[in-house]
Parts: sequence; structure tokens; C-alpha cells
Amino acid sequence: MDVDLARAASFLAGHGRQLDRRRFELAVGKAGPDAVLAALDGYRNDDGGYGWGLEPDLRAPESQPGGALHAFEVFEDIAPATTVRAVELCDWLNSVTLPDGGLPFALPMADASACAPFWANAEPTVSTLQSTAFAAGAALRVAAHDPAVAAHPWPARAGKYCLDAISALDSAPHAIALSFAVRFLDAAYERYPEAPRLLARLARFVPDDGLVPVQGGRAGETMRALNFASVPGSPASTLLRAGVIEAELDELAAQQQDDGGWTVDFDSYSPAAALEWRGYITVGTILTLKRAGRLQLSPH
Repeated sequence: MDVDLARAASFLAGHGRQLDRRRFELAVGKAGPDAVLAALDGYRNDDGGYGWGLEPDLRAPESQPGGALHAFEVFEDIAPATTVRAVELCDWLNSVTLPDGGLPFALPMADASACAPFWANAEPTVSTLQSTAFAAGAALRVAAHDPAVAAHPWPARAGKYCLDAISALDSAPHAIALSFAVRFLDAAYERYPEAPRLLARLARFVPDDGLVPVQGGRAGETMRALNFASVPGSPASTLLRAGVIEAELDELAAQQQDDGGWTVDFDSYSPAAALEWRGYITVGTILTLKRAGRLQLSPH
């Protein structure tokens, strides 16, 4: 099924954040990196980190690991262009990384209004694989085109924590943590000699159809194949049965709603977040389909 980009643009015009509208314009060739980076700067703090609801269910202004993930996603979007903001973010992450090399799930916030309880109630003195893997994996994807990020000490510091934590797993982690661990190893596959072995080790926790129920989530909430490997032929795709990613990409394209956007299968914790997640997932879907070679974009 073909994606209707005009309807997607209309949805974002009516409902999307400025950042998601700019990311969409960049994806379809109607804007350059500067416009996207200017929109991202609205979520940046003077310490070099990102907050202010960049992670839609984390509304607090303070810089957070969750905000770092979404900022790195933008820095990946602009490839092959680079920005000093990426190195500044690595500096901030290095400053809040715990002695064991990991990141806490979330840092303290003065006002947790409208923040999801798992963010608001996080223990800031304990490292978690999920937060460290999602930030470090995203940083490695940026490092693939940004030499300054590749040379920064923080990705290696966080990467060692992730490798050690994954190696120590005796049972399946939470489904979301598992997806980020797989994606981290996919990004780290050629950087760390241990990564191929550890990715094969995680195969015992990932069904070959990619369907892993999310414990504690909304009824029916499930991690799917594209949460583990969104590009056919990637290292992580070897965990899945042949044809699963292609079928999931077909289904993803077919899920465009009548209003032009896509929906999510998880709960939001404020009206603003519910709408912002739809804009975020709409842009994310366009990028996933584009990177998998499923969108044919006309030159502009």
C-alpha cells in the first residue's frame, strides 16, 4: 500500500509539533538541516541536554536521558550534516553518567506535572540498561557520520556499561529494554568485537516473529519486529524469521489513518502527549519506510 505524503503533511500541519513538521520536511526533501536544528533548540537547556517535553510523557524542563534519545534521533536525521550540538549533548551525558558508566532511567525534576509515573518515580542513583542503551545506541548511529561524536569518550563509556549489562542477563529484560538492547548492539556491531556474540545471545529472548508483549503496558501493547530491526539486512534482522520485516513494513504503511497520521498502541499521560506522540510516530513511520527503501520521493 502506498503512503499518502500529502495527507501526512496535512495531519502534521494541523496537529504536529514544529519539530515534527520540520523533521517531515527534511525527510521529504523540502527543508534543510538548519530548520530542524532550530526547532530542536527550543527543547535545549544551557547545560547541553534536552527537556521541556521533547520526550512527550516527560514534560519537565530539566535535561533528561529521554530527551537525549530524541535529540540524537534528530542528529541522525540530518546526516551527512553534523552539528556541534551533538558533541555538547555527549558532554552533558558524560556529566550525569553514574560511576558504573550507566545512566539512570530519569533524573530528578522539580515539577513532575503530567509526567508519566515511570519517569517521575525513577531512582536517579541507579543505572538502567534501558536508558543507557537507548541513548548510547542513538549516539552510535550519529557517530556513523559524525567523527566528533565517534571520538567522544561518552559513547565508549556508556557502551562498556551496556555490553557488561547485556552479558550479565540471565533472563529476558522488560520488552522495551530488550528492544533498545538489540538496537544498541545493532549500532555497535562493527565497533565492538563482543557485539555479534551478545546479539546472538539475545536471540533467545526475541521470538522470530518479533512479537514481545509489554508487561505493565496497555492491553495488547507489544514490541514488534520493527522495534528490534527496522532495516532488512541489518545485523539485528538476523534475529527474525525471513520475511517478517518486509511484512511489518507493509502493515505499517497500511496503518495510515484517514486524517493522514499514524497512531500508537501505548498510553499517554497528558492530552498534549497523546497528540504529540501521534506526530512523532507519523514522522518516525515516514523515516522508517524511507530508510527501508519503501518511499519513492520526487526530487525538489
